[in-house]
Amino acid sequence: MTEFGDVYRGRRVLLTGHTGFKGSWLALWLEQLDADVTGISLPPPTTPNHWDLLDLGIAEHRVDIRDAPSLARLVQSIRPEIVFHLAAQAIVRRSYRDPLETWSTNVMGTANLLEACRRCDGVRALVVVTSDKCYENRGTVQPYGETDRLGGRDPYSASKAAAEFVASSYRDAIFANGASPLVATGRAGNVIGGGDWAEDRLLPDVVRAMSANAELTIRAPDATRPWQHVLESIAGYLALGRKLVEGDRTSQGGWNFGPAQGDHCTVAEVLKQMRAFWPKLTWRVVPATQQQEAHLLQLDSTKARSELGWRPVWSLDAALRATAEWYASFLDSGRVESRAQLARYVRDARTAGVAWSAG
Repeated sequence: MTEFGDVYRGRRVLLTGHTGFKGSWLALWLEQLDADVTGISLPPPTTPNHWDLLDLGIAEHRVDIRDAPSLARLVQSIRPEIVFHLAAQAIVRRSYRDPLETWSTNVMGTANLLEACRRCDGVRALVVVTSDKCYENRGTVQPYGETDRLGGRDPYSASKAAAEFVASSYRDAIFANGASPLVATGRAGNVIGGGDWAEDRLLPDVVRAMSANAELTIRAPDATRPWQHVLESIAGYLALGRKLVEGDRTSQGGWNFGPAQGDHCTVAEVLKQMRAFWPKLTWRVVPATQQQEAHLLQLDSTKARSELGWRPVWSLDAALRATAEWYASFLDSGRVESRAQLARYVRDARTAGVAWSAG
């Protein structure tokens, strides 16, 4: 593979959160790009999980990013050139149950990593992955762009906004000299794809319901989200990392990686489309809790399209199809289709003439 200008071949890459859903897909792609990858993460959060099923041959360490001394020692021993920071507490409802865990992981964990990189020579680029929920949600139909105000009410959203402030503080104040690493943040939509068994996520809940021949329960059928396949956001992170490691200082700052505007749709609309793949899928609405979560959320990714040459490859229909096919293959025969789907995604990107796919 030569996508992303072959910039990752042989480079030392540190990936935090590699055992998670999104992190495991990024680890797979980095391995395919012949990067020298090392992962830092807690153990996989579920059984089964995508990380164990991939059985990748990369070095890994099970360390909590809240443990600053251990993290600093590891970063010094790895001496990465590029860092992708995905380790996080990523579930909104869990953030209500344990807000201190969410804050300490997402905010202080991010600060610990940036500080460790500050004290490690040779780090050239840091991509800090936050969330589309880092924006102060006004409940309007206008998509959020990178210059919109950050904030959040629930602990998860607020912690991701705070992580953005940590990253910008290091970037603008502490990493201000020419020899310091370049720092950018990636804000993606609601990612879907095979290998996700996390709690309180729509598609994993669908898979669990279908596997048990049970009716799915949902809380907010009219909630609108920016749905996209997990590979879309990862392509954005990799395109952004390339710019940073090549020394493009204008690529620092925040970046949205969201779906095409027509693929922002409601939970109920996604479920209706999933019935094309799982005709027996049924659901019922249960009363929502008093916990606050944004009802309407849309992203504007114009900046990534115009300045990175990034754009979505798969429509929502294609993303849902790939997700359904992944789970059907795994549940029927235990086959893991991730490598085949990644190869197909890259081929589709080249056919579509997406910039990162051509070198």
